[in-house]
Amino acid sequence: MKKKKLEKKKRTTVRERDWEANHEQAFSHDLVRHRRALSKLSETARATANAALPADFTPNATLISHSKKWAFVQTDAAGDAEASDLICLIDERLHEGDESLLAPGDRVFIEFEEDDAFVRGVAPRRTTLSRPAGEHDRIRRQVIAANIDLIVVVAAAAQPPFRPGLVDRFLIAAEIGGVESVLCLNKADLTDGEPAELQIYRDLGMRVCVTSCMDGRGLAELREMLSGRFSVFAGHSGVGKSSLLNTLDPALRVHTQEVSNQTLRGRHTTTASRLYELAGNVRVIDTPGIRTLGLWRVTPAESAYYFPEFAEAVWDCKYRNCTHTHEPGCAVKLAVAGGRIKESRYASYCRVRASLESEDNITPGRVKPIEEKLL
Repeated sequence: MKKKKLEKKKRTTVRERDWEANHEQAFSHDLVRHRRALSKLSETARATANAALPADFTPNATLISHSKKWAFVQTDAAGDAEASDLICLIDERLHEGDESLLAPGDRVFIEFEEDDAFVRGVAPRRTTLSRPAGEHDRIRRQVIAANIDLIVVVAAAAQPPFRPGLVDRFLIAAEIGGVESVLCLNKADLTDGEPAELQIYRDLGMRVCVTSCMDGRGLAELREMLSGRFSVFAGHSGVGKSSLLNTLDPALRVHTQEVSNQTLRGRHTTTASRLYELAGNVRVIDTPGIRTLGLWRVTPAESAYYFPEFAEAVWDCKYRNCTHTHEPGCAVKLAVAGGRIKESRYASYCRVRASLESEDNITPGRVKPIEEKLL
């Protein structure tokens, strides 16, 4: 007896892409086919493909966010025409190379073919916030944000607790990328006082802003820092980056979640970096929360240069190539013992150096040893 064929139920509604309401899932994430063909071409064939792209161009749009195949951009105002948001295809002939092809904040060149818009060129980046790409990525450097003026390192006074180690890494990443940095301590309403480590950053000459989305403290100061500048919010998950954006401009309605009561860590709510334009001439890139931040092209020997309080002491070290970790006669360790260098900053330096000396750029103790994983 033949089985009766069941007819497929026809879709009665058309699925629309609503970028503003659900930008992180609005594009098709074609991870397999897009630009894979070009990656297998010979150098000659790839050069021929690139030759078909415009060599000299004037950027006419700013990248808001992107997927592997699509780009969401804001076109420049031209003449009587105002700036507008546009969904474009990324030209498959654009070669990714060793670093991210696109990042929020990139200045790009858009061309039209009939009713379709294509990203055909990416201008050189003025500044960046970046980190080493993952082990299985095709690129070596992941660019999180481009052409920014200011990195706002957002930390929480509580829930999750203040962790200066990640702040120190963001300060180094900011200096590598040529960007000014500001520390924003959010959720100040959850504690009676500030973390003791906060004064360390003030003593280093870093601007510190203490804020609360619940009682509004510090928000006017933060808005003043952001006004007229191109900024990026970065930090752990759950510190309130998206909540700050919503409070600064309630019309945004960026999705947020509560911190886990079990782990006291933030839940990953923002899954893709995205540029927002707020009222008052404020442009901010909101980034996904991270737990660790690898440093791009910093050698262990160079790590001490990113701790400015070491500068005076290093000249008095007994050995010229002193690592400031175990050598006798180390002036940096003597300065720590004498209170001239804070112990927490020295401990942070040791962790950064140890991670740079490891093959995976991971701070020892962050992951379980291989022996434990095999058990």
